[in-house]
Amino acid sequence: MYVEPGHPAPDFCLPDQDGRELCLKDLRGRWVVLYFYPKDNTPGCTAEALGFSDLLPEFERLGAVVIGISPDSVESHRKFREKKGVKVRLLSDEGKEVIEAYGVWQKKKNFGKEYFGVVRTTYLIDPDGKVAHLWKKVRVKGHPGAVLEKLKELRREA
Repeated sequence: MYVEPGHPAPDFCLPDQDGRELCLKDLRGRWVVLYFYPKDNTPGCTAEALGFSDLLPEFERLGAVVIGISPDSVESHRKFREKKGVKVRLLSDEGKEVIEAYGVWQKKKNFGKEYFGVVRTTYLIDPDGKVAHLWKKVRVKGHPGAVLEKLKELRREA
């Protein structure tokens, strides 16, 4: 089950690509773009990470932090960032506790086979720690720009 808008975003602490722990509660007072993706170094995930990286200065100007989470290891994230030039912070959730808490570990189908995996999902979390907007089953093309536009819209309303 997804965490729906208006509900508190589940707190967590996870290591980033450098092994440094990041806790969601430490980001209170800021907007947080939390995007979940299946796997480092795959075409869609690379395009999404680079899309958010390209727009990172604009997100930061609006007081937002952009964080990607996948079940990949800290080492995998570090190599992914170095190899592809990814600038957003990537968190490792090898145990999938956070992935499950946000409801993005779901049954998927590919070429007739069913399996469980991360469904590409983005949460926009407001400065009070509540889910402000949710994108389910994300299509990568144009997505980082759409998230930026929604952030601008919500900031104007606040």
